Amino acid sequence: MALKGALQMLFDRLRAGRSTERGQGTTFGPEQEAYVLSHACVPEHLPDLMVGISAATPHLVDDYLYFTRENWLIFVGYPLEGPFTVERCAAAVARVVAQAHPQVLWFIGPHVPPELAAQCRERQSDVYYRLDLPAMLKPAARRAVRAAASSLTVHAGRAYTAEHTALVAELMQRTALPPMVAGLYRAMPAYLARTATATVLEARTAAGALAAFIVVEEAARTFDVYVLGAYTRHPYVPHASDLLCAAMIERAQQAGKTWIHLGLGVNAGIRRFKEKWGGVPYMAYEFCECRYNPGHPIADLFLEWKL
Repeated sequence: MALKGALQMLFDRLRAGRSTERGQGTTFGPEQEAYVLSHACVPEHLPDLMVGISAATPHLVDDYLYFTRENWLIFVGYPLEGPFTVERCAAAVARVVAQAHPQVLWFIGPHVPPELAAQCRERQSDVYYRLDLPAMLKPAARRAVRAAASSLTVHAGRAYTAEHTALVAELMQRTALPPMVAGLYRAMPAYLARTATATVLEARTAAGALAAFIVVEEAARTFDVYVLGAYTRHPYVPHASDLLCAAMIERAQQAGKTWIHLGLGVNAGIRRFKEKWGGVPYMAYEFCECRYNPGHPIADLFLEWKL
């Protein structure tokens, strides 16, 4: 009994110590959010977007942003200031893992540190696209907008209804999306319910039917983010998505933004569409998933003994 009591005290101290570690450097209030929004360079830097999608809690460590919830952690490996270096990024990841003890780590950055690469269970590679403003539209894009504007009207709002869900379901039936992209589409209702900085741009017919929509995140100081979009083929209205892109550009320019983040290339069709609008690849994207044994090894032993 004396041994069991002593072990229980040690376990309590380990648990308390872990709780203290989790709290180190995790304060995230209006000042930290303002700093992040003024230095953001990728969508994953936007707290409203990430919290809205994942319901996670944002934290800062050194010059990096990360998010935690339950037993998992998302580490955004793009520094808010200064150039990316593998050494600085690896040190920040190691510090966060030691403090938070996640069972699952999702890393997003321009390069996966070797220490993580050796443990990755899943890898994805892509590239981000950007459109600098003011935009110099190509003739093909201008013609597409004029054609769509003759039969469609653009509306800006925040509603996400069964109409939008139906267009997403249609998209998923005809296109095989990467798991992370599909998850983003499924998270839209919760995201839009949580955030006040997103706008849904809709293209509707004269009869009021939804032909296409896009979601734009507008929280960052210098850029807007094209989050996602969908259109219907039943019936198909040519260039509906082009009309919405033109509306997104106009809103960003009126708000004084200097560029639009167009997201990942994903596939050849999406890349062609973004390039038609002047989008250019500008930053590498690497995704890595790591899984760890839960918790501290000694603590796990104590849990096995049911102390």
